[in-house]
Amino acid sequence: MNDRPIALVTGASGGMGREIVRDLTRTHRVIAVGRNAGRLDAVVAETGATAWQLDVTDHEAFSRRIADLDRLDVLVHAAAIGEHLSVETADASAWERHLASNVTGPALITRAALPLLRAAAATVVFIGSGAGTRPVAGSAVYTASKHALRGFADVLRIDEEPHRVRVVTIAPGQTDTDMLRAGIPADQYRPERYIRPQSVAETVRFVVDAPADVQLTDIAVRPRQEIARL
Repeated sequence: MNDRPIALVTGASGGMGREIVRDLTRTHRVIAVGRNAGRLDAVVAETGATAWQLDVTDHEAFSRRIADLDRLDVLVHAAAIGEHLSVETADASAWERHLASNVTGPALITRAALPLLRAAAATVVFIGSGAGTRPVAGSAVYTASKHALRGFADVLRIDEEPHRVRVVTIAPGQTDTDMLRAGIPADQYRPERYIRPQSVAETVRFVVDAPADVQLTDIAVRPRQEIARL
């Protein structure tokens, strides 16, 4: 059992991250990272994953924990914050919060893990957003952070090519998570219109299980109900 590959998943106490942990524990030893102790404990109890209760902005703590690992085969950046803020309504603290959690955190975690990722010719998955490929009205801060995250992933892919590290950005559209619910009035929320978090986890699985001779780079995951609009 201990020779199984190791996966580290941030945002494991949230909707997408939780489902990604559930799926990957079928084949990997999973380190589930999250801020919410109760939700994290529930994920660990269900899956047998190892819990790290950390915020992605705690760079020193992450560096210490990662230094104790002997291998790392999969790194999934699923943690994010997203407030619906326009250029007019976003103040400096909002920009700082979003960039710290959505860009700087993943960047520095990846940096700390690079020796392990290179040694394993690992797969790094960034959970981006449809907002990272096209603008979202009234959401300047979140949109900018997801564009930045995609740019970081694109450069990482080029820089780590000599080490055969695979880097992919998965960009889900509207997904049935607490983050989405917070931005839509309850009387207008229709879960069936949105992507299930399990579907995002299955997309991560598709990437992780891709044959060794291929690299998937950008995957857009859109709600099927959009077809009716075409």
